[in-house]
Amino acid sequence: MITNLSQLDPNGTYTYADYLKWQFEQSVELIKGKLYDMSPAPRAGHQRVSMRITGELYNYFRDRTCELYTAPFDVRLPNPDYEPGYNNKVYTVVQPDICVICDPAKIDEYGCVGAPDWIIEITSPSTHKKDFNEKFDLYESAGVREYWIVVPKSAEIYAYALNGDQYVETAVYEKGSRPTSALFPDLSLDLDGLFG
Repeated sequence: MITNLSQLDPNGTYTYADYLKWQFEQSVELIKGKLYDMSPAPRAGHQRVSMRITGELYNYFRDRTCELYTAPFDVRLPNPDYEPGYNNKVYTVVQPDICVICDPAKIDEYGCVGAPDWIIEITSPSTHKKDFNEKFDLYESAGVREYWIVVPKSAEIYAYALNGDQYVETAVYEKGSRPTSALFPDLSLDLDGLFG
């Protein structure tokens, strides 16, 4: 039984079946079978921004069919040949800060199977590069229709939407602007309130 992250080979390749057996406190993600430690816990500023965005999104989605989830919430992004129940064929499981899922068939007791419609990642010093590189590429190839990267340090939001199979930057929002979702055009956020 794996009870500590240090028992795992950092260069190993793992599946969701392995992930389900681990009995340790640390939060981890798997991206294409590679292990990513999510420690340390998010800082206060990260949590503050996350809660403010979540609050605004909750108010918007509470009477709609799409569902809002926040970390820790497992999102499994299986290979195209995935068959339900075969967790040993799922090499990617992430825990986005915030995600919106409009297809109820993607939700099961463990989280989400398949691409959420919208993912929002809030960067921290330890995740900045991963959010702009590995996760950007991962979400794009998985078919996440809209991806926002929130940067508390500079009070900016980078918004991307899928055009075919590639992300196009729809906007870079800075203080004084009102970020608007490409998928939900009647939804806009108070950027100054998020970072204030």
